[in-house]
Amino acid sequence: MKNLYILGKTLDMISKNRRTFLKGASLVAGWFGFSVAAKPAETVLNRMLENEAVRPSAQDSVIGLRKDPIEQVKVAMLGLGNRGTGQAKLVNALFPTKARITALCDIRPQQVEKNLAMVKQEGQNPATYSGSEDAWKEMVHRDDIDLVIICTPWEDHVPMALYCMDQGKHVAVEVPAAWTLDECWALVDKAEETQLNCMMLENVCYGDEELWVLNMVRQGVFGTLTYGEAAYIHNLRDSLFSPGHYYKDWRIRHNAAQDGNLYPTHGLGPVAQYMDINRGDKFDTLVSMSSKEASLSEVARTLPADHAYYQHDKFAHGDMNNTLIKTAEGRTILVQHDVVTPRPYNRINALAGTKAYHEGYPSRLSIAGKGHDWLDEESYAEYRDNYRHPIWQKLNDGINQHGGHGGMDFVQIFRLIDCLNNGWPLDMDVYDAAAWSCLIPLTKISIELGSIPVKVPDFTRGEWKSKRDLGIFANV
Repeated sequence: MKNLYILGKTLDMISKNRRTFLKGASLVAGWFGFSVAAKPAETVLNRMLENEAVRPSAQDSVIGLRKDPIEQVKVAMLGLGNRGTGQAKLVNALFPTKARITALCDIRPQQVEKNLAMVKQEGQNPATYSGSEDAWKEMVHRDDIDLVIICTPWEDHVPMALYCMDQGKHVAVEVPAAWTLDECWALVDKAEETQLNCMMLENVCYGDEELWVLNMVRQGVFGTLTYGEAAYIHNLRDSLFSPGHYYKDWRIRHNAAQDGNLYPTHGLGPVAQYMDINRGDKFDTLVSMSSKEASLSEVARTLPADHAYYQHDKFAHGDMNNTLIKTAEGRTILVQHDVVTPRPYNRINALAGTKAYHEGYPSRLSIAGKGHDWLDEESYAEYRDNYRHPIWQKLNDGINQHGGHGGMDFVQIFRLIDCLNNGWPLDMDVYDAAAWSCLIPLTKISIELGSIPVKVPDFTRGEWKSKRDLGIFANV
């Protein structure tokens, strides 16, 4: 916080000298996630961001954190909307051998009752909390909770995660884990202070295709990696404007309020793992820019007159955001975000190396020395068979029975609980959560300051230089 205060004061003085207070204030506002209006001096900005990029800590790192095994993980579900209900079903599927749901919480009583009826069918009878803004705080004071799974609106993730860790609970939080840079650091600091797990629930890292590509990377099929592409392309226009689809319409409010990449982690997470981000490489700088906004405004003009966004024409978020990341090892990653155009769903999942290239949607593979086109169906199938990650074979029955985005959700929840059962480090840690989530505020800063390069903080405090493997390979 001290560094951020100094950063703001310095830019404030610069701006007053240039008779433009807003130019200095814009960076401070962007840093904390508020709306901004103008551009400060780029050289001062980058120097200050570089100084802020690494924070010292008096606490021990939680890289490779190991805790005592928990034979049956006692889970509290916080937030039982669309995503929370799905996650509760998967935890329920692991009862009684691996996990037990001891508490359910949502501000809406009907959501709690719905989930209670579901888990009772398997013989569980958790305590319930609802009807109050602070009901969740009462819940997490319970002694019979090892892990809290947080599936609430984005802006609630960090306050809830910090409070849960303060009560001695491990935390798994839905994506994105944090909303501002200060929140990213707060998660890292609290995890180190409490020596507890704080994992972001990036389910796409557990997809069959993504783990297959990751396995090929680890076995040298791609050679030296040079660049990747990732995206969240998903037409959400109907659900964004549908009253009640999101609690208090939280998602469209974010699109109305700010620009940038509001939802980077589904596409970025797997590519970050391919490239050993925080495990031998790190995000170094990024540049972001957005197209004009048109889609949401056009829809708003067709809404009923009593709709909250009827004829609203001040949506801050452009239809398409493009962000280019440069890593410390010289790789580049293009990340796209578009939730409003008719473009078909796509996470791109492209990865280039000196020996191979993969591109998703549909999945295709090209291998150096095997022609100038994609592999034919038979050759592609051989690579899928030879390099498929073993976890998908191990969990085949559970995947088929419980699914969740093609099975990746079940694999994710199983792995989270299984690691806690065995006392293993989790597959993803708080440093991953912070590094992947920080694109939200950083892309906003870059755009609002003229699409300039901005530094990405090193949340590992220098530990990224140490090569280490992912738990999904170390403990399966």
